[in-house]
Amino acid sequence: MQNIRIIEADLEQSTHQQATLNMVDAYSRDAMGGGEPLAANVRATLIDALRAHPTTMVFLAFDGDLPVGVAVCFRAFSTFAARPLINIHDLHVLASHQGRGIGQALIRAVEDKARSLGCCKLSLEVLENNHRARKTYAAAGFSSYSGESPTLYLTKNL
Repeated sequence: MQNIRIIEADLEQSTHQQATLNMVDAYSRDAMGGGEPLAANVRATLIDALRAHPTTMVFLAFDGDLPVGVAVCFRAFSTFAARPLINIHDLHVLASHQGRGIGQALIRAVEDKARSLGCCKLSLEVLENNHRARKTYAAAGFSSYSGESPTLYLTKNL
């Protein structure tokens, strides 16, 4: 991981805005992100929307000046623990930089931030067939919810 640095983005800085937008677009173009670029209206509004959302946290991985990874996160709350948590909504590393521990470094940065905020846990969703990501998450200590039955992640588009 020579020359790789992980930072918490300041979405008031134009370089961090552009890096975040480029990395989320790269994830969207990846097969695990849907395989399509971000829609023009999303590209035009994403940064302002992230800045306006009160719990947004973005972590960026840079190789020198080149953004190569991103973790877009949102704070939430666990009623069962009566403490906050952080959901890793998007985690992506450019294909050219995968296998170098950058995903793990991004997760560690999020975990460090979560601990500093008194969070009880990190959460995330992952596609069942995203074996590379699942391996990364398992190595970072993530596991399936251990309730009586499997947990499903459901959505309803509005």
